[in-house]
Amino acid sequence: MLEPGNNRELPPIPGKRYFTIGEVSDLCGVKPHVLRYWEQEFPQLKPVKRRGNRRYYQRQDVLIIRQIRSLLYDEGFTIGGARQRLTGEEAREDLNQSQQIIRQVRTELEEILKILRR
Repeated sequence: MLEPGNNRELPPIPGKRYFTIGEVSDLCGVKPHVLRYWEQEFPQLKPVKRRGNRRYYQRQDVLIIRQIRSLLYDEGFTIGGARQRLTGEEAREDLNQSQQIIRQVRTELEEILKILRR
């Protein structure tokens, strides 16, 4: 995720549940039309849409937008490169989670085997 050091110029994220596109624009230092474009380019961005197709972003969306901003503006990634980077991080998280589950199941099976051998 985005380190706090890379975000010094950005304001802290308030403890609200939903943010409008204007609020997210101010929080992330990105114009609203850029946010709408990024929604098309990054499948991770899925703001809730309510009456009149108004977008409401959650805290996780704001964090992802800040990460995308950092990848594009600070680290010089292209849109495609940033998309791959974000997808790769999700894949690593999924792999780590799968490995944890496998370890847990293995431990439980070993305990069952011990019980059966008694």
